[in-house]
Amino acid sequence: MKPPFLVLLLLLACTSGLPFYNGFYYSNSPESWGPGPGHGEGPFNGVKLVVETAEETLFSHRGANVTLPCHYRYEPALASPRHVRIKWWKLSENGAPEQDVLVAIGPSHRSFGDYQGRVHLRQDREREVSLEIRNLQQEDYGHYRCEVIDGLEDESSVVELELRGVVFPYQPRQGRYRLNFHEAQRACEEQGAGLASFEQLFRAWEEGLDWCNAGWLQDASVQYPITLPRQPCGGLGLAPGVRSYGRLHRRLHRYDAFCFAAALKGRVYYLEHPEKLTLTEAKAACQEDGAQMAKVGQLFAAWKFRGLDCCDAGWLADGSVRYPVAHPRPNCGSPEPGVRSFGFPDPQNHKYGVYCYRQS
Repeated sequence: MKPPFLVLLLLLACTSGLPFYNGFYYSNSPESWGPGPGHGEGPFNGVKLVVETAEETLFSHRGANVTLPCHYRYEPALASPRHVRIKWWKLSENGAPEQDVLVAIGPSHRSFGDYQGRVHLRQDREREVSLEIRNLQQEDYGHYRCEVIDGLEDESSVVELELRGVVFPYQPRQGRYRLNFHEAQRACEEQGAGLASFEQLFRAWEEGLDWCNAGWLQDASVQYPITLPRQPCGGLGLAPGVRSYGRLHRRLHRYDAFCFAAALKGRVYYLEHPEKLTLTEAKAACQEDGAQMAKVGQLFAAWKFRGLDCCDAGWLADGSVRYPVAHPRPNCGSPEPGVRSFGFPDPQNHKYGVYCYRQS
């Protein structure tokens, strides 16, 4: 009969995954801590590991490259270098699972999932372990944790990445409250956008977004922003804010959508054309100009970040007619800046201009 402590050791040795970490072999022997602590410095001998990231939210735009800064140090400072292990991962957002992004041990590193080929570790300075993300995607925004592991000790810090973008309400040609959650997701994607998060809608409300129709958000909740309380929008007695119906059934309930379009790299412009066009003619005109019809999200992004200002109504790819006003003036609609909408006119019997999009 084996002694109890030997049985325990055998069980630990056979437990799947214990000596491994994200595909890298981790040894906890003192030799793995590098070329000696020096001056009696051990992993638990009064030396504190400190990890620091950016305190402020980092902003970027889709398609850009961004570096999430992360540095580590010891208190008191060590006289000799030590080998550490680095892990970056994206924290859960709106119920989504955590995502491994990158792990590194010395010169070896590995990236995961959609981040493969788009991330690498920047180590331009001593004890820098920053994460560079290339070609930012819509879903890359969120909170990232930088973890530094030294033997049995590890510390971490979190940095927030936010994409510059604009939130806009969207309803399809069929009219108000026609989309379930999955259809709302597709509708936003078709407009070059994605469903907005609550944080994005709240920030848009802080910037003045006021919309009385409720719409789906990324977490399957239904909400709407009100800056000016009024009777049809919850009543005069309610304070301004983002009103919520809570999380609803993703298939059975139907509302509009709040979409989030990130700042774009291309150019949206009103096509100068000698005559007004039907929807079919408008599509052909953009193609002849080496472009394509602009999507709703692209028009909103151009208005928000490029200051696109045009008083002429034009077709968009979804069959709606809109125009962007950055500088309100007489005979150009509302006194507030925004993207004006004519809805979805008959595509064959009504003629307008057209907004085209040309990729950079």
